[in-house]
Amino acid sequence: MGKVTGFKEFPRKTHSYEPASERTSHFHEFSRPLGEGALAEQGARCMDCGVPFCQSGNGCPIDNLIPEWNDLVYRGQWREASERLHLTNNFPEFTGRVCPAPCEGACVLGMTELDAAVPPDQRTAAVAIKSIECAIVDRAFEEGWLVPEPARRRTGRRVAIVGSGPAGLTAAQQLARAGHAVTVFERDDRIGGLLTYGIPNMKLDKRLVERRVDQLRAEGVEFLAGTDVSLTGGPGDARSMRSRFDAVLLAAGATRARDLDVPGRELAGIEPAMAYLTAATKHVLGGPPPAIDAAGKRVVVIGGGDTGTDCIGTALRQGATSVVNLEIRPRPAATRAAGNPWPEWPQVFRVDYGHDEVAAAFGADPRRFAVATTHFEGRDGRVTGVALRSLADGENVADALLPADLVLLAMGFTGPESALLDAFGVRADARSNVAAKIPSFLTNVDGVFAAGDCRRGQSLVVTAIAEGRGAARAIDQWLMGDTRLPAPAAMSRA
Repeated sequence: MGKVTGFKEFPRKTHSYEPASERTSHFHEFSRPLGEGALAEQGARCMDCGVPFCQSGNGCPIDNLIPEWNDLVYRGQWREASERLHLTNNFPEFTGRVCPAPCEGACVLGMTELDAAVPPDQRTAAVAIKSIECAIVDRAFEEGWLVPEPARRRTGRRVAIVGSGPAGLTAAQQLARAGHAVTVFERDDRIGGLLTYGIPNMKLDKRLVERRVDQLRAEGVEFLAGTDVSLTGGPGDARSMRSRFDAVLLAAGATRARDLDVPGRELAGIEPAMAYLTAATKHVLGGPPPAIDAAGKRVVVIGGGDTGTDCIGTALRQGATSVVNLEIRPRPAATRAAGNPWPEWPQVFRVDYGHDEVAAAFGADPRRFAVATTHFEGRDGRVTGVALRSLADGENVADALLPADLVLLAMGFTGPESALLDAFGVRADARSNVAAKIPSFLTNVDGVFAAGDCRRGQSLVVTAIAEGRGAARAIDQWLMGDTRLPAPAAMSRA
């Protein structure tokens, strides 16, 4: 373990942020990493538990060897820490920035952190796992330790991957390193899927995505951007793809956004969150002014979660005059509920970066909990207001009308687009996702596999990486009759 008494000597400390009042003037990353000494102290806090729940089914979906690299950072063995980290995680610079860290929610040291039955002065806080993870990979790149690892031998087998998000990129790297010729098809103009256009630049700098894509290219992966496989003809023609490749992996994500079927939905100025975030990021990356812009507008974001928060932060940076966030669920408690015990992910009240920024700009948290949208009001075909009904205490107790010039729908996703399933002739399950079970990841079409959000539904980046590793192992096994590719435990059993 790190230091026998480290968890008693050192308090929890994580990376900090540029002040909210300053960071909203730009789209650059605003986190400020800990120094090497502080990171060593955080590594020292790890207790090397007999049962490390941080890397269990309740914690890290990719079975990260967390106590091991915590100890290595404490001892100053950074290169060895990077090697241990990359044994289970292809892209820790992504998870170290955008993952909500279920590992920390399951940390034994944090068992009492959110327990209402324990007096506040007797609670202990989880190890700063996410901050340590991000610091390890950032240093590994700075030191030049991470270089392309092309396969020494080629198998002669060809694999097509549809979608270049975290699941697709992970599977591509694993299969290329196993010696297969991998081609990734992406319908957008840039590679990265959710990593590029679903997460704003200030949260995940796109140069980090491009850096990994360059690494994959050097390992032999071919990328075809701007290629929609649901269209007939051309290099991405799904009908001929099965004959041109030995195996196909569908990793196109859950891109069908949940809509809000209420009167007034047809008014202009009511937009899906992902369309808004994509347009904003394209502009940040040098593209034309966004077709959906919050500048000078009163913005209402319907739906919480990461996507809603990203809409809030983006709207502020574009110059919104006000931002309100509506959530249908009641405000969570500050501590765990009886039905949400450790080591489950704690369903508690949190203040994310966007909420903090709105509070700094306008003096209050933007969220309104336990409210439902009943209809939209408009004038001359454009939205002017959002009509609300309070659901406090489970009863309809009040109505209200919020002025709005731009409404962003961030209520999650209901699965992959039907055109993808139709193009390959694969079946959907009861939840409208591509039907494919682990550990085979096979669909009803021979040689066509599915992984990531299009298979399991909307989830985390780290879960998509787990799916990509599991699918790569299954495909390698299917192609070669045997495999040495590793996969997370949860992805290796039915």
